[in-house]
Parts: sequence; C-alpha cells; structure tokens
Amino acid sequence: MFIRNLLILCVVFIYVNANDYQETVSIELEKDEQKKVLVKYGNSQRLFKFRWTLYANGGLVIFRSYDKIVAQNILRLRHKNQSFRVELKTRGASNYTVPYILVKFNEYDAETEKVKFQLFLSDKNSEVTLEYLDEK
Repeated sequence: MFIRNLLILCVVFIYVNANDYQETVSIELEKDEQKKVLVKYGNSQRLFKFRWTLYANGGLVIFRSYDKIVAQNILRLRHKNQSFRVELKTRGASNYTVPYILVKFNEYDAETEKVKFQLFLSDKNSEVTLEYLDEK
C-alpha cells in the first residue's frame, strides 16, 4: 500500500514539474514569411521576429532578432539542434531563472513548402505576456 501511494505521488510530482511552459503556440510559416511577437513586461515592450529562408539537406536556416540582437540558426529534425532559445530579460542579481521563448522546428512539408514550429514560453514568475502580431 505504501509503495503504491509513493509511486502515485511520484508520477503526479513529475507531471506537475514537467510542464514548466506557461504558453505553447503552433505556427506555420511559408518561406520568408516573418512572424512577429511583441514581448511585454513591466514598462518594456520588445519585438521578437523570426523567419526561415532555406531548407536544404535536412537543415532549416532561420534568421531571428530580439532587442537589437540579430542571429542565424540552422535547425534539423531528429537531431539535438532542433530548437533555439531566446532569453526575454537580462539576468539580474535576484533573477537567476529568466523568462525565455523556445522555438522548436517540428516539420517541413515539401508539398506546400511550409514549416511548422512550436513556440514555448517559460516564465516561472509570470512577468511576461506575448502578443502575436499579424502580417498585414
């Protein structure tokens, strides 16, 4: 009886701690279609943008920018390098776990030439809100 209760307690504890993402969003983008996300916290607003430009030999080339920092990533399916992480706030002396967005490459559809991504927001202190902007 004790072991069964302990096992149930462990499973519940693992389930509760496994999902540390406050928000999960699926996005589908065509080549060079840009996704813009407005990041808001405190009195600050910052723009996170990303797009993909090339899919070749199983690698997806991503261009991204956040808070005047521009970067390029090459993501691959079925590989360790399947996602990238963007920290949304600077690390402070009292803030060791900063909120971040994780962008994961899920699928490339060769017929439609579209890519499916998943965006995860990790924000343990609930300081950040995201607003997904439309391209128009």
